Amino acid sequence: MSVLVTGVAGFIGFHLAAALLRAGQRVVGIDNLNDYYDPALKRARLDALPEGDFQFIEADLAEAAGVRAALAGAGPFEAIVNLAAQAGVRYSLEHPEAYVRSNIQGFLTVLELARHSEQPAHLVYASSSSVYGANKKLPFAVGDPTDRPVSFYGATKKANEAMAYSYASLYGIPTTGLRFFTVYGPWGRPDMAPYLFADAIFAGRPIRLFNRGEMARDFSYIDDVIAGVMAAIARPPAADEAGVRHTLYNLGNSRQEPLRRFLSVMEQAAGRTAIIEELPMQAGDVTATHADIADSRRDLGYDPATPIDVGVPRFIGWFRQYKGV
Repeated sequence: MSVLVTGVAGFIGFHLAAALLRAGQRVVGIDNLNDYYDPALKRARLDALPEGDFQFIEADLAEAAGVRAALAGAGPFEAIVNLAAQAGVRYSLEHPEAYVRSNIQGFLTVLELARHSEQPAHLVYASSSSVYGANKKLPFAVGDPTDRPVSFYGATKKANEAMAYSYASLYGIPTTGLRFFTVYGPWGRPDMAPYLFADAIFAGRPIRLFNRGEMARDFSYIDDVIAGVMAAIARPPAADEAGVRHTLYNLGNSRQEPLRRFLSVMEQAAGRTAIIEELPMQAGDVTATHADIADSRRDLGYDPATPIDVGVPRFIGWFRQYKGV
């Protein structure tokens, strides 16, 4: 199988490319290596990919003509996996234009690539648990309301789902959206809580706990999530009652963990005590997430098996090695 992976130097993109290469697949990866966080980490991920049939293209998906030119002769692809995005709920409060450029304009480029593919390609794309907004019903099920996102990032991910459905309806493209829930693990993003917490613990800096730490997340270990993505790639959706080949899945751990317990496990793994700074709730954030993965279990055989007591020490082991602490 030949697979196009966008955002290949990102956290999930890197791990997916590695899994595909280990499975003997051909991978073409695109990334713009932007400086939202240190590009050195992105380059280090690329350097850490296993040997295999891999081609890297540095390109910005928002520049459609440049992407088309860069991909000339690289296809055809049996699957296109869009993991490129401007991520982060809090960053979207100050830089909404970056989210329109990457998550809307860039995703349109991906949809057009799928539309004009030399052969039918299954489009798998990253959505987010952020589409559920401040829903009070837990766990979040795929059929729950997603029309009231509380962050602009979540709004762009909801827009991605609508855009994908329209292209599936108009052009017959099989599309699968994956709503990720707080993915963590080795090579994780420096703007996410696990990395921020670890960095602060080892540096002796305070950890900022919003809502005074009264929060809970469905922390999902990267290996479990990648198994779900691989299963989704291999299973293009059947047509729905309207004849449209589009579906959505939650990929979470389906275990809701209090933020303070997550931090306690990290302290134990690091062998150090965190300094805590309690702060009020921040705009655009939610108090709790929890994934209902019944559909993912049934259709994809998705079976996350890594609790934070196992995943966090693995992450800390990588963090120590990468940062030299």
